[in-house]
Amino acid sequence: MKRQKNIVIYPAVFDPDVGGINVTFPDVPEAITFGKNDNDAAYYANDVLGLVLANRKNLPKSSTVKDIKLTDGQYVVMIAVDLDEAKKKIKSPTVRKNTTIPADLDEKAREAGINFSEVLTEALKDKLDE
Repeated sequence: MKRQKNIVIYPAVFDPDVGGINVTFPDVPEAITFGKNDNDAAYYANDVLGLVLANRKNLPKSSTVKDIKLTDGQYVVMIAVDLDEAKKKIKSPTVRKNTTIPADLDEKAREAGINFSEVLTEALKDKLDE
């Protein structure tokens, strides 16, 4: 069974400044970044939003664009982030586990170039609904 993507979308306030664009998230105040231009700012906004939200149990409700108060020059950009991908960027400790599988299955998996640790990790996540 293929896992469903865990994508969230939040509005970011882009605030042009002399050196580039400052980015804040009204719904996630600890997520702050900047970029040299729109593309740069959007890239780093995606990155910081993912890092801040990746391990949260309860996500903040996303504001609507019309509810966000802006000052002169500011504008809203919707930023989407895949939280599963963001979690992969965060280093988490791993443990070594030994497991026993049928020999023919081992041979077929090795021939197919399958990473056993990755498969076991994904299977456990599916089983635990993470």
